[in-house]
Amino acid sequence: MSQPFHASTGPLSNNSNGGDGEADCPPGRVGLVGAGPGDPELLTLRGLRWLRQCDVVLYDGLSNTEILRHANRAVHTCVGKHGQSRIWKQSEIIDEMLRHAQAGHTVVRLKGGDPAVFARTSEEVDALRASGIEFEIVPGITAALAAGSYAGIPVTHRGYASAVALVTGHENPDKEVSSLDWHALAAFPGTLVVYMGVTSVKSWTSALLKGGKDPATPCAILRRCTLPDQQRVHCRLDEVADRLTPASKMRPPVITIVGPVTELAESMDWFAQRTLTGKRILVSRPQVDAEGESPRGVPEQNSVSDSNEDVLTSMLRELGADVVSQPAIAIRSVEDPARLDDVIMRLRTFDWILFSSRLGVRYFMARMKYLGLDSRAFGGVKLAAVGPSTAQELHRHGLQPDLVPKTSSGRALAESLTGSANGDAFLSIRGTRGEDHFVTPLSDAGGRVDEVAVYEQLPVSHADPSVVAMVRDQVIDWVVITSADTARHLHRMLGDDIWHARVVAISSAAANVVADLGGHDTVVADQPGIQPLVDAIVNSERQL
Repeated sequence: MSQPFHASTGPLSNNSNGGDGEADCPPGRVGLVGAGPGDPELLTLRGLRWLRQCDVVLYDGLSNTEILRHANRAVHTCVGKHGQSRIWKQSEIIDEMLRHAQAGHTVVRLKGGDPAVFARTSEEVDALRASGIEFEIVPGITAALAAGSYAGIPVTHRGYASAVALVTGHENPDKEVSSLDWHALAAFPGTLVVYMGVTSVKSWTSALLKGGKDPATPCAILRRCTLPDQQRVHCRLDEVADRLTPASKMRPPVITIVGPVTELAESMDWFAQRTLTGKRILVSRPQVDAEGESPRGVPEQNSVSDSNEDVLTSMLRELGADVVSQPAIAIRSVEDPARLDDVIMRLRTFDWILFSSRLGVRYFMARMKYLGLDSRAFGGVKLAAVGPSTAQELHRHGLQPDLVPKTSSGRALAESLTGSANGDAFLSIRGTRGEDHFVTPLSDAGGRVDEVAVYEQLPVSHADPSVVAMVRDQVIDWVVITSADTARHLHRMLGDDIWHARVVAISSAAANVVADLGGHDTVVADQPGIQPLVDAIVNSERQL
């Protein structure tokens, strides 16, 4: 069994020149980690462990960048993505990997799919061995195997194919003679899976046909397997070249499966049958701190950054949606925590502490830990959560809320407390913006209400260019509006084009702001909350 390992003290600076003080560093470690076929949730637990403890990530263009949020304390370097950035030479990747490792850092070399399948891993291993650097190879799911689950195509089947061959469509260009026997592959009694065969499609399909492969052999071309925008095209072997030429028709990553198993796709397909498959939905989750940065004054180990996928995003993806994220509001810990610290040190002077968001819980608890306090500081104080997700966040910190209203809203929480508020002292934990629904009703009921901001909410200045392009090209189907501020900020960044999409709003107040800004096709959730938002989209789609 592999032994636990620990990352070193910090990443090598990008402008490090290997000067004095570095030569004596003990060598670090390198993990050659398979990122899987695309879906970030298909990363292995071992790969996740490496990412959480590494200092540096060198990732290729086939790695889903969402995986990098698991390495939020590491330096991230892309070694090339087709059509978007320069593709590094293999020698450059190896030099960079060795440079970091020799400085004593833990390095993850993140590769799409599996490191042992057409990933040039052996060259990197040879370099690591020659330099005396410890390494580990962490398997990943390769696209050929993912196809069985996500495209309904089992690469082996007792009635159709008892063997499978993984074939590269792009051999080493320095080879004088191909090492592939296409005549033998044409006669292979099983399934062929051709990787990296887009630009060379005419060559390898012609070779199979010349080798005697039946031109009518069923084939399936798969692009971006396991991702929400996965494409699957069925055709005959003699039609594959036309379907892939020019290469702009279906850009990589693409695999082609050759064999009768491809005809099982319809009967085994579950992926394309989900309610929101084919729908692209824009959500605006908060931008919580800068990447890898801890809240002001809070050590890294107490960072409140949430490494788990946003609940709304997760629910939409489970239903098949292609979710696009564009933060409208940036969340930061308060610049001056003096008042917050004062309140924390006198928690027991309150009868109730009211949490109106998961973020409020996380920032509050992070500050408590920074001050050296734990749950004992609450003493006999009662805790209230605005809804189930906020209550769940309290549970994560070992705290059981005394009150969670049936309806997830600040008003419902205040109404639940007004009957017994007379004489009680309440502390409302909140951000710097937005309406506090607790003060007026609880004060009118005889309670004493104090408020403290635990995080700041700042508008994001610019939208991601890729999101701007999608909105301009009108390829967004839905926009989720979770507050009036979200509507205003998204409109400011993206303009009137955003209203070409259908809108789902969390409340009538938010929907009214959308209307004022020019939106005209808005569905309103039955009640505030994540599940009602999702239900509103699903119900609307089913009625179309």
